[in-house]
Amino acid sequence: MKAFLNKKIDFSNFVIFDGAMGTMLQTYGLKAGELPESYNILHPEIIKKVHKGYLDAGADVITTNTFGANRLKLKKYGYDVTEIVSAGVNIALETAQEKLVALDIGPIGQLMKPYGSLSFEDAYDLFKEQLIIGSKAGADLILIETMSDIYEMKAAILAAKENTSLPVIATMTFQKDRRTLTGTDPLTMVNVVSSLGVDALGINCSLGPREMLPIIEEVLLYSTLPVISQPNAGMPKLVDGKTIFNVGPEEFAEYAKKIAEKGAIILGGCCGTTSDHIKALRNAISGLKPVKRHVKPMTAVSSFSKTVIIGDGVTVIGEKLNPTGRKRLQTALKSGDMEYVLRQALLQQDAGAHILNVNAGLPEIDEKATMLNIVRELSSSISIPLQIDSANSDVIEAAVRIYNGKPIINSVNGKKQIMDDIFPIVKKYGACVIGLTLDENGIPSRAEDRFKIAERIVKTAEEYGILKENLLIDCLVIAASAQQDDVKEIVKAVRLVKEYLGVKTVLGVSNVSFGLPNRSLLNRTFLAMALEAGLDAPIIDPTDKEVMGTVNAFNVLWGHDKYAKYYISEYASAEKEPDARKVLASSDLGDIESIIINGLVEDAQSKVNEMLNFLTPTQIIDEYLIPALDKVGRKYETGEIFLPQLIQSAETAKSAFEAIKSYIVKTGAGNTSISKGKIILATVRGDIHDIGKNIVKILLENYGFDVIDLGKDVPEEEIIKHIKAHNVRLVGLSALMTTTAQNMAKTIKAIRAEGLDCGIMVGGAVLNPEFARNIGADYYGKDAQEAVRIAQEFFSA
Repeated sequence: MKAFLNKKIDFSNFVIFDGAMGTMLQTYGLKAGELPESYNILHPEIIKKVHKGYLDAGADVITTNTFGANRLKLKKYGYDVTEIVSAGVNIALETAQEKLVALDIGPIGQLMKPYGSLSFEDAYDLFKEQLIIGSKAGADLILIETMSDIYEMKAAILAAKENTSLPVIATMTFQKDRRTLTGTDPLTMVNVVSSLGVDALGINCSLGPREMLPIIEEVLLYSTLPVISQPNAGMPKLVDGKTIFNVGPEEFAEYAKKIAEKGAIILGGCCGTTSDHIKALRNAISGLKPVKRHVKPMTAVSSFSKTVIIGDGVTVIGEKLNPTGRKRLQTALKSGDMEYVLRQALLQQDAGAHILNVNAGLPEIDEKATMLNIVRELSSSISIPLQIDSANSDVIEAAVRIYNGKPIINSVNGKKQIMDDIFPIVKKYGACVIGLTLDENGIPSRAEDRFKIAERIVKTAEEYGILKENLLIDCLVIAASAQQDDVKEIVKAVRLVKEYLGVKTVLGVSNVSFGLPNRSLLNRTFLAMALEAGLDAPIIDPTDKEVMGTVNAFNVLWGHDKYAKYYISEYASAEKEPDARKVLASSDLGDIESIIINGLVEDAQSKVNEMLNFLTPTQIIDEYLIPALDKVGRKYETGEIFLPQLIQSAETAKSAFEAIKSYIVKTGAGNTSISKGKIILATVRGDIHDIGKNIVKILLENYGFDVIDLGKDVPEEEIIKHIKAHNVRLVGLSALMTTTAQNMAKTIKAIRAEGLDCGIMVGGAVLNPEFARNIGADYYGKDAQEAVRIAQEFFSA
């Protein structure tokens, strides 16, 4: 935050941001569906008036009117990114004078691959364009806000860090279940976002201050960076045709004060807040001093939805995605069989692995391309974090860059050239990294010499600015069959590293048994010795029940498994349901339910074709596919899986349905239509965001409904035309922005005026049940799974 200090912002005091822009522009005449950013060109005096209102209310930072100023959005309206962003920054600078101007960067409005069409590289380029223009125009800092996808956030942060020298503040938007739309929890947000080198982080939008308070508290538990809070002024309501928010300035300020007292240091508002809210906030914290927080650093890695804190019990790193000595995996990598790779990943995850090591080092293949394919495939299908394993720094950087989370890099060692190659990557992406205790002279036999290499690795990492908590040391396991006397030295070295360097430790445990019979016995015995010496993260085969038994027993005996809860759940009953491990490990493809739940797209068609030898298409759909989708839905609703896995399962079910349709066409086995009802979906006029609508479409189609997708920014008359043409009985309308929610009301009114006999369900981030009732909707779908339930009940009535 040093750049702030150059502007005389003292972080021994609070920093106040402004409030809403879009909802303020509505009060000045912005029509529903009109582009807010166009006011930078058409009505700069109104933008100045909004900025001045917040400055007069006591804001230290005002935010440019550039939230949606990306090329994809502006192109539709005929505007250029340069003119909109430059004008937005210039207006703010003219108004701010000695105050700070934050370049506002919002989400692009599309799902990213593999769930949508937007690639990581495309997202990066869109953000890069905005950021370069805004930086050149003179913005003082960057605010990346309202992100619901941690992957999109990563693209935006990298674009900011690589193309500007400005400080970066990053905020995500959470739902009441304490998850973002794509399933990221507060801990994961903190771990991933802070690792990318931002200057402050926090939460904005979606929730009012009361609902945001407990989520901010969780962020404050983990973040060593300054924390920002920008809640909405409650939830929107439609009153006399106008969208209003239900939390007034005094109540808003009351909760803002509570948030400040918990430790947040940067405060402001989002949708529905006005200059009165910011003034009340400023008055409420007058006389307060920021809380001095003492957050314990953690060694942690993350996927998009799950964070593993290393050292909090034994952390198991699965070893089976390394082709060395594994002929079947070698064959899969050579042929590009990602389904086999995914099955091996699922086996390890199901068996209890917390992290998966991934290696694609085969001389016969393009290692970088293969590694990227694996990382993308696993990122969309499994919930546990990855460890990127390669001897090639180019492969490591490419994989770490596109990974949706914070991984471990495997590895560096004591060789200067290797550290010079790898440590800059570690620093840039904030990854954790394993340091191997070998150097130009090889692997030392004595524990003390291994310790010296470890000490040198730690010291060099610190010189690169790498935090000690991002380091793990591997004292390197040698085969007992070859160097028996060294085994004790390995254990001793682990103890030295833990006692004197204060970093976490890793060992490739199964190397100890190489060349000897009954390897599992040696592995689990050595594992117990190493764990007692301070080993934090063994790299093992998690499908070896005996080895995992040692892990589970150690966690009980060392006090990690409190009250032996996990141990009891694993071993109290000999009669346990078959798990996915057994299903996936079987000689055939496994059952269709497991295939759909685990998102094995290619296996789905093969399995359905196999089932068609014994069952009719209707039996497969009603007795297998729909129940499997229902189970996926329940897992999603209970937080066992998240949006990416939900979509992956839906795509797998779609593959199964396609196999059935092909069979019907080929054999004439029945009606080629398996539709359970026609549904129109549309994002209303003026709104070009279609993430939510597209997710709903995927699920509805996989439950057998015929979806007519009219796209985004759809006029009322177009929707009415298609209702009549297709005799549609159920219509789904979506709106993401507060400024376009009113058009949803107009659309419903127009449909009713035509006397059309159809049900209307609505959904979107700015909606709630009360708003839905007020605008005349029949149903409110809080998410895609609820939309499916509504459709099922509607067509069965």
